[in-house]
Amino acid sequence: MAGMPAAPFSARLDAGVLARLKALSAREGVTASELAERLLDEGLRAAELPGIVFRPGPTGRRAGLLGGPDVWEIVRDVRAARAAGEKDPIAMVVGSTELGEDAVRLALAYYARYPGDVDRRIEAADELAAALAAAGE
Repeated sequence: MAGMPAAPFSARLDAGVLARLKALSAREGVTASELAERLLDEGLRAAELPGIVFRPGPTGRRAGLLGGPDVWEIVRDVRAARAAGEKDPIAMVVGSTELGEDAVRLALAYYARYPGDVDRRIEAADELAAALAAAGE
């Protein structure tokens, strides 16, 4: 989506699907075209990496594991384990959470394909943590 030029695409949609798309786009304050693009992109990402879901939140939509945490949280934890000198950061994250190795590897696979999305989330969380720490001092 981001970074690529827009290209026209035409599709015929069931009238009921189109009505639901328009209703949801109105509730979310975006055009039907913007919403359709986001839903297609998320659907394609979820199809590429089964077990990845997208959820809304106060800071926007983000990728997460089905029934688990957000991808950015797992990636952040793996990075922290690496920075701490862990020889096997994946095993460390598995051992310190209720996640299985497959779940951690799925989050890392998502990150490998879509690093910008994950990096932006981690940066935002780091900035919020710094602001909260400064406010508490």
